[in-house]
Amino acid sequence: MIDISNTSTYVLGDRVIRRLGYGAMQLAGPSVFGPPKDKKAAIAVLQEAVAAGVNHIDTADFYGPHITNQLIREALHPYPDDLVIVTKVGAFRGDDGSFVHAQTPGELTRAVHDNLRNLGVDRLDVVNLRVPENPAGGIDASIEERFVALAELQQQGLIRHLGLSGVTSSQVAEAQRIAPVACVQNHYNLVHRDDDALIDALAEQHIAYVPFFPLGGFNPIQSETLSAVANEYGISPMQLALVWLLARSPNILLIPGTSNVVHLRENIAAANLSLPQEALSSLALAV
Repeated sequence: MIDISNTSTYVLGDRVIRRLGYGAMQLAGPSVFGPPKDKKAAIAVLQEAVAAGVNHIDTADFYGPHITNQLIREALHPYPDDLVIVTKVGAFRGDDGSFVHAQTPGELTRAVHDNLRNLGVDRLDVVNLRVPENPAGGIDASIEERFVALAELQQQGLIRHLGLSGVTSSQVAEAQRIAPVACVQNHYNLVHRDDDALIDALAEQHIAYVPFFPLGGFNPIQSETLSAVANEYGISPMQLALVWLLARSPNILLIPGTSNVVHLRENIAAANLSLPQEALSSLALAV
């Protein structure tokens, strides 16, 4: 059994968590819709992740929908005291599996209650507001009404900490004028680095940055340089991509996802790997 209990940590809100966590999205069926092909395998992945020392799980009730949260509850409830479950709101699933925006205060409130019910908790550890691109309002469209709605639910005791997903630096600043922001979850990986300045700014404020698609998502990162360096050090390219992210900034928290125990072990083993800074720097310049 891989053990990452002594690996690096960071404070998310008021909780100390290990920097390599787990993203539950892939536990649902194809295209993140419907039940998994193998429910027992999905539960085994969750249980092994926590047994190995993972204490940060990322989910959303619109994965499935409801499927991943119900699997998390079945596999892990009652939850370990140190486990932080981060969820997101701002979408629902159409009958055809499509992702539909759900951004009104009423829709966000219903989503929070769906998460509470399906996870089996009285208060959610962290709720991220998922902000879709808005062509009509521009990428910096105001999120005030939406974030105020979540802040009110936080004041009611239903949410411990608030975060953001898919946002710009100006939207982060707007949210911070309403309530503290514990984390930002945006698209970032070795080959998609538009958020470099935002990561550094958040690090100065001691705010966690959580890359989604840390390994490229549905189209895994492909690079001859990545493969060559990984081969030189006897690790997989995807492990190297995770190691690079962990070295990029101390406020980066990782949530690679998988529905396969073998792949899970490979991912979380990256938390115990260390490469020379020269190799990581050269990789960043070449990819």
